[in-house]
Amino acid sequence: MASSLTYSLFPISFILFLSSFIYTSTGAFSEDLSDAILTKRMEKHTHLHFYFHDVLSGKHPSSIRIAGKPKPGAFGDTYIIDDALTEGPNATSRVVGRAQGMYAISAQDSDVALLMVVNYAFALGKYNGSSISVFGRNPVFHDVREMPIVGGSGLFRFASGYALAHTIWFDFKTGDAIVEVFMFEGQRWADGYFQWLLSSEDVVLFLFGF
Repeated sequence: MASSLTYSLFPISFILFLSSFIYTSTGAFSEDLSDAILTKRMEKHTHLHFYFHDVLSGKHPSSIRIAGKPKPGAFGDTYIIDDALTEGPNATSRVVGRAQGMYAISAQDSDVALLMVVNYAFALGKYNGSSISVFGRNPVFHDVREMPIVGGSGLFRFASGYALAHTIWFDFKTGDAIVEVFMFEGQRWADGYFQWLLSSEDVVLFLFGF
């Protein structure tokens, strides 16, 4: 009986031992940063101003309807976009990036609103290759609409803030529009966090584990 009990407990003991070994080898799921790392915080703010051109007409539209009812302009209509971002309101103005993503008509009442899921990818100066992500509600017939900045990449990594949109021109026949955009973006992190991140073997393994 005793030998049988010992034999049955052996696999359990071995599994517990192995689990503790794996834990110490790979590290905890989360790790508290020391007070020394969190004592100093860094914060940066960026204000951006540009125009995006949403073109549904012509031979080379930048916005294409990919889902919805037979008649355009109804609830559920979904568009994929690759809109030019320019310094000025004219289409011939210098291009500073692209608005890439999608929007959909998400309201069923007369207050038409779009669900915006858009990455603003910049291609000029020091912001070349960096992007800001916006996800929010856009009530298109309001004079000024506010949408949240939910993230970014490159120089806008860890971005947060908000974007203000104001339509300066709209063609009711074609749906083409030119929209003025102001972005107020901020980044905040603990000084030393990146050094901790890059020196953490577990994080590096996680990033390259896909």
